[in-house]
Amino acid sequence: MKPIIGIVPLVDDKKESLWMLPGYMNGVLAVGGIPVILPLTSDCSVISQLLDKVQGILLTGGHDVDPSIYGEESLPECGAACIERDSMEKELLDQALDRDMPVLGICRGIQFINAYLGGTLYQDLPTQFDSDVDHHMSPPYDVPVHSVSIRENSGLCRLLNADKLQVNSYHHQAIKDKADCLSVMAVSEDGLIEAVEMPDKKFVWAVQWHPEFNYLKDENSRKIFEEFVRVCSEC
Repeated sequence: MKPIIGIVPLVDDKKESLWMLPGYMNGVLAVGGIPVILPLTSDCSVISQLLDKVQGILLTGGHDVDPSIYGEESLPECGAACIERDSMEKELLDQALDRDMPVLGICRGIQFINAYLGGTLYQDLPTQFDSDVDHHMSPPYDVPVHSVSIRENSGLCRLLNADKLQVNSYHHQAIKDKADCLSVMAVSEDGLIEAVEMPDKKFVWAVQWHPEFNYLKDENSRKIFEEFVRVCSEC
């Protein structure tokens, strides 16, 4: 049986609609998983039922994380938050972590995981983090724009058997202070944290770059999806 992966929806405020980038869905499909888009809800009983039916959770990109989650006021440069989505992901992570369910976070996903578990974020890299590294690339998004150094003995190092990785990059927020329960798997050339894991869990990984944009042409991006779905298939 192929594992079913629950994917957190993207939210379009202007159109009052939910939507999805095909790369998240197709990336999971390409490596043997069955992707399903979850409803936007923080109802604990509904989420419990949903988690009974899926074998893993994918936290997608999207809105900025509300700074109140990590105890800060919103700066003028901070983008719009989605309170409904923040509330959903709080409940989703609570229950998924309690079940030791595999979780993969991408872009906003790494930011939310870190913030919710006790870390903080740069609300806006251009004004808060001095760097020459291009973290907010222009299209096409399937080409690398900078490298990351992979930490020895990390899950990512074991998977890729490499100490460097070329990545794409499209974000203006990032991890500032890492949550204590997370371990760093990769950092960018300017020292920014680019990948984390929860070592005491079966599989909780999160990356700042976008494997959903280049999994078709980049073997390492595909391997990240493969490892996530492989662990999900064992649940």
